[in-house]
Amino acid sequence: MTIPNLVTAVRIILAPVFIIFLISDDLTSALFVFLVCMASDCADGMIARLLDQKSRLGTFLDPLADKLLLVAAFVVLAARGNLPSWLTVMVISRDIMILLGVLVLFLNGLDLTIKPSIISKINTCFQFLTVVAVLAGKDLPFPNAVYLYLYYVTALFTVASGLDYMRYGFQMMGEGTANTKRANQSSKNPDQKT
Repeated sequence: MTIPNLVTAVRIILAPVFIIFLISDDLTSALFVFLVCMASDCADGMIARLLDQKSRLGTFLDPLADKLLLVAAFVVLAARGNLPSWLTVMVISRDIMILLGVLVLFLNGLDLTIKPSIISKINTCFQFLTVVAVLAGKDLPFPNAVYLYLYYVTALFTVASGLDYMRYGFQMMGEGTANTKRANQSSKNPDQKT
């Protein structure tokens, strides 16, 4: 296993610790663990590039670790009343939609390359910022307008990135269908060489 994948694995292991702190109402410790996870998210990508240790496993493991942490944060914070339920529903719905899209592409035998778009990266940043702002709110409260602004901007990028992934999925399906048709035509009409 590569060093970046080990760093990502640590982030996955820290997710239950983070959830335990949240459930125990220890928001300061939860914030600390969450910030460590954010730092490790930056570190694993940087290490992978510097040491040329990019791997196929890492392309699946890294977003999985992010989703595990963010979904857990949004669900528990919404259940506690710290985050609006509508935002949590949007975040989870987007992730379910992406998983279903990946499943459809996989079942159709299409070679899937996971490469997050810029919109998706911005969305992840805003989701992280939203969780940090809420967790820090106990010790460092912001005006309500700041939270509302953050919620709406996060919602906007959540929808935008979901639509962007849908566009990408439909494009992949279109290319896959076109390639299949070309392959079928070439097998029916092989070139005759004399």
